[in-house]
Order: sequence, then structure tokens, then C-alpha cells
Amino acid sequence: MWLWQRKLVEIAVGFFMLAGIAALLLLALKVSGLGFQSFYAEDQGYPVAVMFNNAGGLKPKAKVTIAGVYVGRVKSIELNQDYIARVDLWLHKDLKIPEDTRASILTAGLLGDNFIGLTPGFSENNLKAGAIIPETQTDSAMVLEDLISKFVSGKASEQPAAKSNSNQSEGAEVRHDPTLPEAPSSESAVKPAVPLPQK
Repeated sequence: MWLWQRKLVEIAVGFFMLAGIAALLLLALKVSGLGFQSFYAEDQGYPVAVMFNNAGGLKPKAKVTIAGVYVGRVKSIELNQDYIARVDLWLHKDLKIPEDTRASILTAGLLGDNFIGLTPGFSENNLKAGAIIPETQTDSAMVLEDLISKFVSGKASEQPAAKSNSNQSEGAEVRHDPTLPEAPSSESAVKPAVPLPQK
């Protein structure tokens, strides 16, 4: 009897552990926006291509947002014949955005994953399935190494400029403008006291 009760407890504990793992898996799929249904199905959205001079660390399945709201995902990334990164997006079927929409590669936090942010324009015509957003309407990813190198090179160029300015200020001579009146000397500036008349 005691052994049977112990087995029931072990079975119940194992069941609750499996249920907890399944709940965590469902939560992860819900937060990531993947789910069990294929997002790339024809009845779930439409494709739009975006051209970037530098795709940075952007990866497939990265999210696409407008004003922080999830509206699509990155389907694929490839290099075209002009050595420009072509990023294929899959946008939600109900989303309508203008043709002059601007696309930017953003970063979630300082060291977070890259994603694409769309800024709708003011055109009356909307992007259709298979449309291409050219590189003139995109902002490439900011590479951390490039920012560090620019900062270091800027500091290095400031030091010689500061030294040359200090040398010029030390070697500069004070020139007198002949058009200005000369300042009175110390001897002429001090006048002798005039004696008061005695009564």
C-alpha cells in the first residue's frame, strides 16, 4: 500500500513537471510571435523587399515593427548583383503602408537583437505585394566597431589641432593700432596737487 501511494506521488509530480514545461514552451512561442501556424502562408500576409547598404547583424525571422507594434517578420536576407543587401519581409495581410515608407534597422537595447522599424510616409499609394523599398528610403544598421573607430579618430584629430592653437597663441605678438590714441604714461597721469588759496 505504501509503495503504491509513493508511485502515485511520483506520477503526479512528473505530470505537473511536464505541464510546466509545456506552459513555458507555449509562452515562449507566444512571446516570439511564431506560434504553430505558418506565418508565411499566402493567406496570412504579403511579401515586400527592402534594400540596405549594410544589413548589420539582422537575421531571418527578426521582427518588423511600426511605432513599436509588431507587423511582420524578416523572411530572408541575400546579397544582390549590385552588392546591396536585399531583405525580404513578410507583412501582415491587413497592413497597408504608403509607397514612401522608410525602413530602418534598429537595435533592441544596447546589445539586443536587430529588427526593422518602418516609418510610414505621406503617399496616397500603398505598397503592393512584391514591391521594393529602395536603399534611398532606408537607414542601414549602426555597426558598433565603426562608431568606436570614428570616436577614436575624432579624439586623435582633436589633439594636434589643440596643440597648434596653443602654439599660435603663445607666439602671437600684441600689435598696436596707430589710429587709436596712446594711453597716458604713469608720470603724466599723476598730476601734482594744486595749492588752495589762503584767506
